[in-house]
Amino acid sequence: MKVPRGLFTAGIIASWYSTNIGVLLLNKYLLTNYGYKYPIFLTLCHMLACSLLSFVAVRWLKVTPLQIIKSQTQFFKICALGLIFCLSVVGGNISLKYLPVSFNQAVGATTPFFTAVFACLMTFKREAWLTYVTLIPVVVGVIIATGGEPSFHLFGFIMCIGATAARALKSVLQGILLSSEVEKLNSMNLLMYMAPLAFLFLLPVSVIVEEDVIAITISLARQDLKFLCYLTFNSALAYFVNLTNFLVTKYTSALTLQVLGNAKGAVAVVVSILIFRNPVSVTGMLGYTITAVGVFLYNEAKKRSK
Repeated sequence: MKVPRGLFTAGIIASWYSTNIGVLLLNKYLLTNYGYKYPIFLTLCHMLACSLLSFVAVRWLKVTPLQIIKSQTQFFKICALGLIFCLSVVGGNISLKYLPVSFNQAVGATTPFFTAVFACLMTFKREAWLTYVTLIPVVVGVIIATGGEPSFHLFGFIMCIGATAARALKSVLQGILLSSEVEKLNSMNLLMYMAPLAFLFLLPVSVIVEEDVIAITISLARQDLKFLCYLTFNSALAYFVNLTNFLVTKYTSALTLQVLGNAKGAVAVVVSILIFRNPVSVTGMLGYTITAVGVFLYNEAKKRSK
């Protein structure tokens, strides 16, 4: 029986929400509540899962046509993107070790600000003045949320800002480095090439920085089957975040993805507060609300300027 297109699209969107919020909450649970204090190795597991599952999806299941790397120059460009991608995920996971999910999402909502800054500096692309004005509440909201955050941690905040900036930088660089029709890769093929590179970047870093992490992880997995299930499921979810992101864009549009992304942040905040019971101040929620409104206005201004 053929599934109606509307129902199919709704299912994809629901899957995208579930995987995005699920991996975020499970990362937080493993790094804090469960006591697994190795965010770099956790990211390494994510990259390993993304490497294996994206290969299966593209090469075997034909989720999207295979795109081959056509030159050494293109390979080095992908390496650069892979390193930045790796830094963004590591920074995000490290920040979750110190910050509540609600505050992490508030800071993450400033991605449009960093994207606009990097685009201006690197491509000299100027947006309409109204677009820049809408970035003011995006930044002001985070400043207010920071001042009202009961669980504020400076190092976690720096990592979160760094991760947010790295995500924006990757987005801008991807547009610059892989702009030609010959070199352009869709998100699933790009992930298939970036994830193994990120894994190779992270492996020596994790082994050096997180002492005995491999032995400790193996020991924990042997002692506690629940931990092994959490880690495996969490790593698989990290891949399905990218897959569902690709499918939502394919079956709706990039603009729809942006709108859904704004709402997803708010849902993640509410769900995380209900699950982790982290204290939230009125000032903090006010700041996050202002940022969310600013992001919405920014997207509207961008849409009208096109």
